[in-house]
Amino acid sequence: MLKFIRSLSFACSGIVLAVRSQRHMKIHTAAAVAVCLLGAFLPLTRLEWAVLLLTISVVFTLEMVNTAIEKTVDLSSPGIHPLAKAAKDIAAGAVLVAACCAIMIGLLILGPPLWHFLMD
Repeated sequence: MLKFIRSLSFACSGIVLAVRSQRHMKIHTAAAVAVCLLGAFLPLTRLEWAVLLLTISVVFTLEMVNTAIEKTVDLSSPGIHPLAKAAKDIAAGAVLVAACCAIMIGLLILGPPLWHFLMD
């Protein structure tokens, strides 16, 4: 049990480090908070909440994996190397794909009830 608690502590430290040190994690966190606050005022179903929370977690996860890849590449290849650049660019591209899909999902889920709220 103690090992499990230590593992949780390390994982939480990683999340805190990512949010404190990475500009894009701060942006994703602000967007997630805004989406959750907006969703709290709209009549969303449990399924819509589940999709929003899953989408947020995918973006957060990919951003943290991207950061881990960047740090590892920087450690193993301090100089400029085409493979290092490719690894970093591909990881960043994965985050971009997830963030763009998150925006579309947010608009699909939050858009209609927000529109009705504003027009009524």
